[in-house]
Amino acid sequence: MSKVVIVAHHERPEARRLATDVVSWLISRGHDAWITPDDADALGLGELGGSDRTDGADLVLTLGGDGTMLRAVKLLEGAPVPLLGVNLGRLGYLTEVESDQMTSSLERIEAGPDQGGWHLDRRMMLDVAATDADGTSLGRWRALNEAVVEKEASGSTVHMLVRIDGEPFTSYASDGFIVSTPTGSTAYSFSARGPVVSPKHRALLLTPVAPHMLFDRSLVLDPSETVEIEVIGEREGSVVVDGRPVGRLTTGASVRCEPSVATADFVRFRGRHYHQVLKAKFGLTDR
Repeated sequence: MSKVVIVAHHERPEARRLATDVVSWLISRGHDAWITPDDADALGLGELGGSDRTDGADLVLTLGGDGTMLRAVKLLEGAPVPLLGVNLGRLGYLTEVESDQMTSSLERIEAGPDQGGWHLDRRMMLDVAATDADGTSLGRWRALNEAVVEKEASGSTVHMLVRIDGEPFTSYASDGFIVSTPTGSTAYSFSARGPVVSPKHRALLLTPVAPHMLFDRSLVLDPSETVEIEVIGEREGSVVVDGRPVGRLTTGASVRCEPSVATADFVRFRGRHYHQVLKAKFGLTDR
């Protein structure tokens, strides 16, 4: 753990204090540590800013909530660097520890997986590619949670044709259509009444958003299958990746989603079980 990059929430005062403390703590123990430049500037910690490259790091430490974790995953661009999330948000589903556990958790990582009692939780991601009607590339992205094709105009639906492995499945008139990973099953897909799927699985979850049709069920596909969503009506759509709008889709444009060879690698400590985290985060009581 010689090189540690800190990715911090811009609007939480606690993130500024923790970032200052952890950089000092890490340097005192012989590690290189820095805050990404944008975060350092936003927090008024320009003197602690370093390279915006994260792929050469040994660990990425996030200070924030799930949004900060998603931003760190995006910065890694598929590089196999472990992430440890410190929760400063509300739900913090992707994060691992609370702020008062930060330094003790780093000590456990220093000790190694066997003595420190931790392992890497490798999460499936999606490769997402959008093309215009004439085949022109509109961009490529990688998603940890989901890719969504959604309507542009309020008060209307977007008409889409969904293909699975190149074969037409059916068309949807809806507010949007979600292609989610198992990790994303507790994000937007969950809000659209999609299934909760253990992140140990590799699968594609297809969930329409407020469909104007009788068939409103989710589909769970094998990770060897690919999904393509084409805008076929006159109304335009847009593509959103992990909550970020990334492009506009006119008639004939399509979005292709398939499992990525890259994974997001989260540090998890012994004794953490997915179903118990699910229970705690969603306030489920014993019966």
